[in-house]
This record gives sequence, structure tokens and C-alpha cells, in this order.
Amino acid sequence: MARVHLRNVVKKYGALEVVHAINLEIEDGEFVVLVGPSGCGKSTTLRMIAGLEDISGGEVAIGDRVVNDLPPRERNLAMVFQNYALYPHMTVRENLGFSLKIARRPQAEIDRAVDNAAEILSLTPLMERKPGALSGGQRQRVAMGRAIVRHPDVFLFDEPLSNLDAKLRTQMRVEIKKLHQRLKSTIVYVTHDQVEAMTLADRIVIMRDGHIEQLGTPLDLFEHPVNTFVATFIGSPPMNLLDGRLRGGQVVLGDGSTLPVPPGYAAPEGARVQFGVRADNIMPVGHALPGTEHMAEVEMEVSLTEPLGTETLLFAELAGTEVQAKMLNPRPVRPGERMRFRISLDKCHLFDAQTGAALTVREMADA
Repeated sequence: MARVHLRNVVKKYGALEVVHAINLEIEDGEFVVLVGPSGCGKSTTLRMIAGLEDISGGEVAIGDRVVNDLPPRERNLAMVFQNYALYPHMTVRENLGFSLKIARRPQAEIDRAVDNAAEILSLTPLMERKPGALSGGQRQRVAMGRAIVRHPDVFLFDEPLSNLDAKLRTQMRVEIKKLHQRLKSTIVYVTHDQVEAMTLADRIVIMRDGHIEQLGTPLDLFEHPVNTFVATFIGSPPMNLLDGRLRGGQVVLGDGSTLPVPPGYAAPEGARVQFGVRADNIMPVGHALPGTEHMAEVEMEVSLTEPLGTETLLFAELAGTEVQAKMLNPRPVRPGERMRFRISLDKCHLFDAQTGAALTVREMADA
């Protein structure tokens, strides 16, 4: 396996720059997920690592080699695509061993590598079938097996689960996680699905408009977003954001109601902010909010409910903004019912209303 380094990597199409001097270090054996909305540059970045796209500036290094000018076949990478890219006229066994056959490896070596990959991915009973006789999840496992037999330095996954239904996506996420734990491989994985990113990654790279917005562990990004884009992109449902202005240690909302400033924040008078709170941290009175000391209470009218089994998602309005809250131990709630909610202030955030950047104690004190 190998480390992957991107140093000031730029991609331009003519005068249009789509990836802007990004820097990223991926450690040996690390599972890193590039995530972001369509058009953010994540797939282009992956393809530059693979050698499928030329870079316009900077360096891509795999291990100790700068690979800018190396063709894909000389980078010792294996890529798994969303469309599987299997040969329909070949059996599973033939698909798994094709790259080794082209490389003129001995048949005994091919058989060992193919049988080992089939065992890892539970493909042994399917070896004589052709792709047309396989389910979507089985085809994706074959695509992964074809990558495994090559013993690459780095695995690259480009939206591999996007063609699967919800149940199969969940199953394949588990398969990919198990594969990483077993092979201890370096994996760079692209997705637009933040649930995939949160459940698979050692570290997540959140991209927007060709820039890296934030890099960190899933928990770090969830609990400490650097701006409102990250705050609303990571987490399901997204973080609630309420517009307000700071006065006398309070966040004054648009209708004149107030919320206390979260603990640890200095409060410059008059600053325009957005108050951020996740649905997990705003619940009806009587429902425990774990790990919190500072509370606020608000009354809201519920407009819609989404029962999810062990919990219910409640939609309500606060100061003219739709807010999502969670209710544990669900009970029927009628649209129009007014309820009191408690907010865990220790888990709340303040962001600059103009830039969207998270406010720190120093930034607020100096404002």
C-alpha cells in the first residue's frame, strides 16, 4: 500500500479552473472519502489521481513517486466505477482474472488470486455466472474483486453505490468497510452521499466549487463545522440555522424572540449571526437531552411529522424559519399542535451571517 499526496493540484478546462490548488495527504492504509455536491470537483480530483485526467498544475505523488506524467497502468492503482464496467460475455471467474491474463501472469497465479478474491467477497458460488445473471450488489462485488486481484497500492472508488437501491447500498457499505479492515488498504472514495461518507471514512474531505472546505474525522466535522455549508451538508437532517442579531448576551431572532448565546462565545453587540442547532439537540420538554448543562426553552407549533419508528421527526416554525426537531418515545402529534421544546445550548453553534464562517471566542471578542 502507499500514501497519496496532492500538492497544489489544479485542473483547468481552457480558461475555466474547476479544481483550485488543493492540498491533501492520505496516509498509508487510510480510508478517505471525497464528498460534496455535483460539480464540486471530487470526481475530477479522483480521476487526476488515477491518471485519467491530466493535471494543470501541482503534483500528484503515490508513495515516493511523482506520477504526473505516468499513464494509469503504471500507477499501480485499481478503480471501481459506478457502472461496474464488467465484460458481459465473460463469467465471473473470467472477469476477475482478465487483467492478470492480459499481463501474461502464470495461470496458477491467476487462479490463486481469483480464488482468494472470490473468498473475500463471497463470490465462490457465482464463479460460472455471467454479469447478466447477477444482482446489482453481486456485480459490484465482482468489480471490487477485479480490483483486489491486482494487489494495487491504492483503491479508487468513484460513486460505486449510486446505482443500487437503498437496501443494497447499506449492505455494500458494510462489504466495503469489511474489505478495508481485512486488506488494510489505502482507499480514496468519491460520493455525493454524506451518509456513505460518515459511515465509511477515517477522514472526510468536504469539497465545494473546486475547493476543500474542511478535512477531518466524521465526528469532528459533525461537531465542529467550520462554516454553514459544512454544517448543513453533514448530518441528517441538516443543521437548523436561525438568523439573528446579538444584543445583551442574547440572540435576538427576526420576530423579537431571543435565545441565549451558547456557552463559550463572547457576544459583540449588534453582530449579525446565524444560530445553529441540530434536530438531535432540540426536543420536546420531557425528552432527555444527553450530556448538556445549559438549556433554553421555546414554544413552537408543529406543522408536519415524520414517524421513523423509534423516533419522530417534527417540523415546526420558530421566528419565521422552519425548524426540525426530534421526539423520542413517539406519540401521535397533530399538525397545529403547540409544544414546548428544550434546546441543548452546549451543542449549539454561532456563524457569521455574512460569510457563513463559524465564530470562535477570539473572533467574536475581536469583532
